[in-house]
Amino acid sequence: MDDVEIEEEEEIINVPFAIIEDVPVFPGCEGVSKKEMRNCFQEQINKHIKKHFRYPDIAQEMGIQGRVYVNFIISQDGSITQIKMRGPDQNLESEAKRIISLLPTMTPGKQRGRPVRVPFSIPIVFRLQ
Repeated sequence: MDDVEIEEEEEIINVPFAIIEDVPVFPGCEGVSKKEMRNCFQEQINKHIKKHFRYPDIAQEMGIQGRVYVNFIISQDGSITQIKMRGPDQNLESEAKRIISLLPTMTPGKQRGRPVRVPFSIPIVFRLQ
């Protein structure tokens, strides 16, 4: 009879941002009360997008504008992974991906005290003035 070794696999759980017990902590939000953490996270993401936003020249020349929906995962180690974009134009999608890929490593979100993956989505609006 052969010995069978059973490995316990760490279950990978995704916990939505809206319901997670401890939201991921964006650098700079460490001292904020738990109640204010979600707001701080949103504000920091918005600041990050504004700071790194560059309207693609080709999209400007072609008059392309619109909303790019970006989904990504803040993984158990706080890194940003699995960035997916959906928008009106590939150039806008590429720019949205570039902006999100520049996000800093965060303190991961926790559910029952354990780090979990947290999916997050945000629209980035490209509007010509």
